[in-house]
Amino acid sequence: MNPVHGIRANWPQFVLHLAQVFFVGATVGMTRTVLPVLAETDFGLAAHSFLALSTFVIVFGLVKSLLNLVAGGLSDRWGRKRVLVFGWLAAIPIPFLILFGQSWGWIILATVFLGINQGLAWSMALNSKLDLTRAEQRGLVNGLNEFAGYVGVALAGVLAAFLAHWIGARMGLFWFSLAVISVALTLGLWVVRETRPWALAHLSQAPEAAKKSKPRTLRDVFWQASVKHPGLLALNQAGLVEKFTDSIVWLFFPIFFLAHGMSLAAAGSL
Repeated sequence: MNPVHGIRANWPQFVLHLAQVFFVGATVGMTRTVLPVLAETDFGLAAHSFLALSTFVIVFGLVKSLLNLVAGGLSDRWGRKRVLVFGWLAAIPIPFLILFGQSWGWIILATVFLGINQGLAWSMALNSKLDLTRAEQRGLVNGLNEFAGYVGVALAGVLAAFLAHWIGARMGLFWFSLAVISVALTLGLWVVRETRPWALAHLSQAPEAAKKSKPRTLRDVFWQASVKHPGLLALNQAGLVEKFTDSIVWLFFPIFFLAHGMSLAAAGSL
């Protein structure tokens, strides 16, 4: 097989990987509206404990960041598809932990699996699209990737809120997350293809100097991005601020809206 790069040449697989990012976004989006409310109604956390309420966001961020860090190396050893599928297998306990959770600790554990899912599945869906496409299309690929993921976040927030309003918070999250995970895992197992051959084709087309250069260590990459290169440092700082504000919105807005008389469905829409 001689891999051909480009969005048009690989559009069926490209769309499938966009769908994978959409589903990852949906698993996160369903928690944004309903979990903070569940913390207050079922576990009584919002009224007296900021730290306990914020633990699910903190744990999610820590787990996701660690998995983002190692996902690329794992995919080079095991293949993109295997890491993607493992990310969805890790998501299977989430619906059941939410439905049967007896304490806030069960929800925190579900958030651990949510972080594993996003850290692996989102990263692999993006890497696979970059494998399939040409170098000059990478900016477009990243834009489409973020668009698909955050459309999933937005729609899932609304749909999960409506389901929670109709059948209860736990049952709504259970059925919604079970459906999303089942569809995404089925596609990952039976329809998505391994894209590492396309990545190796990129490498074979690289200049000879690039082929002979030694791979950079994690320490070298961290030094370049965090200290030595001002442009990358500025981008990292901007990303940190963006994620911080996003976490604040995730944590407090649903409770704020509900405290001011807004319905759960309306809060989810916002």
